[in-house]
Amino acid sequence: MTVLRHYFISEDLEDLVLLEQQLEEGGVDAAQTHVLSLDDQNLEGYEHLHDVNSIMKKDVIRSGVVGAVIGLALSLSLLVVAALLGWAESKAGWMPFILLSIIIFGFCAWEGGLFGIQTPNKKFARFEDVLNAGKHVFFVDLAPEQEEVLARLMTGHPSLKAAGTDRGTPRWITKGQKNIPTLLRETLP
Repeated sequence: MTVLRHYFISEDLEDLVLLEQQLEEGGVDAAQTHVLSLDDQNLEGYEHLHDVNSIMKKDVIRSGVVGAVIGLALSLSLLVVAALLGWAESKAGWMPFILLSIIIFGFCAWEGGLFGIQTPNKKFARFEDVLNAGKHVFFVDLAPEQEEVLARLMTGHPSLKAAGTDRGTPRWITKGQKNIPTLLRETLP
């Protein structure tokens, strides 16, 4: 099932609170809605608005995965070269090459993550000017059967400006975000 992410731009946090409450009443889970803002202090005063956590504002995950893929390619290349050139036929055997491969993989993944900490999330980079102007970006991930709820509610929020769509967070992740804390509360003392 394809989840579609809808982006909206607003200056009014009160209007976003109302929209989020109406979406919840219409069957959209709170884990599906988020507000991206540079004014995190002001956003904390609104319990119903879910801000984007700081790690998701940066490109840490995507860059870390890219680094891990590069590290995997370099590690496998090292092992192939060691095998083709017969380097592993010494008394030490494969162990030094396997350890070096693990180190190369870990270093590349780590460097990728460090690079990502310095880079804004690619999905949110297009909103940089809007955020710097003091506005807020509200986004909601909707399954196809929930699209009608948003369409019906938008007539009551004329101050919201539609800012496009994108591929949303898969449904199983948002369900996990909702269910895992409940599971932990109920099973752990």
